[in-house]
This record gives sequence, structure tokens and C-alpha cells, in this order.
Amino acid sequence: MTTLALPGRASRYLPDAGFLLFLLAAALAVPARFSLDGYDLAILLASVPALAALAIRWRRLQPLLFAGALLAAIAVALYGGDIAAADRRFLLRYFLASQSAIMWMGLCFWAATVLYAVGWWCRSPAWLARASMTAWIGCGAGLAGWLVRWHESYLLGIGHIPVSNLYEVFVLFAWLTTLLYLRFEQQAGNGQLGVFALLPVAAAVLFMFRYGLDAHEIQPLIPALQSYWMKLHVPANFIGYGAFSIAAMLGGAWLLAGLPALADRLPARGRLDEWTYKATALGFVFFTIATILGALWAAEAWGGYWSWDPKETWALIVWLNYAAWLHMRLVRQVSGHVLAWWSLAGFCITLFAFVGVNMFLSGLHSYGAL
Repeated sequence: MTTLALPGRASRYLPDAGFLLFLLAAALAVPARFSLDGYDLAILLASVPALAALAIRWRRLQPLLFAGALLAAIAVALYGGDIAAADRRFLLRYFLASQSAIMWMGLCFWAATVLYAVGWWCRSPAWLARASMTAWIGCGAGLAGWLVRWHESYLLGIGHIPVSNLYEVFVLFAWLTTLLYLRFEQQAGNGQLGVFALLPVAAAVLFMFRYGLDAHEIQPLIPALQSYWMKLHVPANFIGYGAFSIAAMLGGAWLLAGLPALADRLPARGRLDEWTYKATALGFVFFTIATILGALWAAEAWGGYWSWDPKETWALIVWLNYAAWLHMRLVRQVSGHVLAWWSLAGFCITLFAFVGVNMFLSGLHSYGAL
């Protein structure tokens, strides 16, 4: 008996075809399961081709998106429309309810940071591979927890994307920044820099668990946040924050690469300099998009594109800082110590714009406080 074998080129694209079918099925299931207004439907329709293009270009993203969606779907089925099921059902209580999944995410990211440190110090590809796998698992748990929290908000009669306070955006920052690093790790071809990239993520998880647990309860949105702009502005913002975080850690690695005891454990400074530039440029593009979207949102919510609110002012400072960094890198051909230290200083500025403004300054964005 002979078997029919697919040509090599055709079999190569079968996983992509399967993923596209899954994505299409998910896109059809969401409006059938949840009531969406015109803006939500437009965002969903725009997201499908964007995710498809991204996942085909980066195939490792496909199993993550599939696993996250599958776990979220199992959780939705277990809830059965009753939020109280989280206390009755074993899988929900210990694994799939949003808070449980987020706790697993945090544990995975802490473990991955330690494993990356061991692999880096011991120069062990095996330990670095274990660290990378643990980071992927953490991203899957974070994505699933984030999606389930979104569903839980609907069960509570609130119904909003989980980016309404610092606790929720710390969750987004943690898994999104780790995912950005994993893309970078694949391009770099090794995990030597994982311990540096995941240090801010591990710190974010610590901050979230230590100071943010009181904010884990899902709350109704204030009127200013009841807008479709939130679904666009906040994720774009945190791609920018995540990229700036990675750029800062790469800048720190560049400085450490000058120490004789560590130079052979790190990539060449030329490569670190180029990677820092790419991470900064990526962050700048998305932060610029987020700032424009934020201005449009402000015009709708408060009647003006700009009001010199503390959050807006510090966002402008962040934008000007990285615009100057890129100008010095591309036009003035500055590199080395100046830009490495500048990356670290820029991250401190970004960190204050992200957290400090919400915690210490009052204004129109005070709803983001813990």
C-alpha cells in the first residue's frame, strides 16, 4: 500500500493553516458569545489579521496563543456563567481563575529569572533552555489569566478589558515584556541576556504581589475609562514600556561587558549596542502611537487633546527623552557609555511616568493608583 505524502513546501505551511483556522473560529466565537458594540467589533476584526501576520512571521507565538485561548475557554466553560464557581471548582480555584493563573505566572517568571541566572553564570545552554521554557509557560499562564479576568468582569456585570488599574497593567507588563524578550532571544540565538531582561519583570511581579493584592478585585470603570480607546491606547503603551525596559537592561549588560570577569559571559559590545538601539526604536514607535491615541481619547473624555495633567506631562518627558536618545544615536553617531547610561536613566524616567505619577501625584489619571 502506498501513502500520499504532501510536498515539503505544502507540509511546512500546514501549521500556519491550522492556526489561521483556529484564529478565524475564535473571532467568530467571541461575538457569538459576548455582545459587542460596533467599536469592539471593529477592533476584533482589525486584530485578527494583525495577529495572523505576527504569528506566521513568528511561529513560536502560535502554540502560546492557542494554549492561552484554550485555557481561557476551559475556564469560561467551568464558570458556566456563575462567578461563584471559582470557589467550588478545583481547576478554577487552584489553576484557571484569573488570580490563580496570575499567581502561577508570577512564580514562573521568578523561577525563569533564577534559571537564567544559573545558566548565564555556569555558561550552560541546558539551564538557559529550561529558563526559556519556564518563561514561555509563564507567558501562557499570564495570557490565560488576563483573558479569564476579562471574562470574570462580564460575569460581575462590569465587562471591561483588564487594564483599569496598576495591578492589572502590571500583569500586562509582566507577560508582554517577557514575550518581547523571548522574541529577542530567538533572534539573538541564545539566552545569555535573559537574567537581565527578566529582572524588571521579576520586580514587577514582586511589586504586584506585595503592594497590589488589595487591588485584585475587579471594579467598575469610572466614566472617563468607559471608552474603546482604552483597548488600543493601553496595550500600545505597554509594548513601549516593555521595549524600554529591555533596552535599559541591554544598556546595563553593555556596561558590565567591560568588566574582565564578565566579558566572556556576555555578547560583544557591538551587538549589545545594536540590540539596545533596536529595542529603543521599537519602544519609541509604540509609545508614539500610544501617545497619539491617548490624545484622541482625552479629547473625547475631557474635551481637549492636552491638558498638562501630570501623567501627560511625564509621558511627554519620556517621549522627548527617547527622541533625543535616537537623535544622538542616528544623527550624532553617539554610542558606547553615553547611550548605555542614558538607557538606564531613561528607564528610571519611564518608571516614574508608569508608576510614580499614579502613586505620588494627583490629576486626571489618579484612577490608576493602587
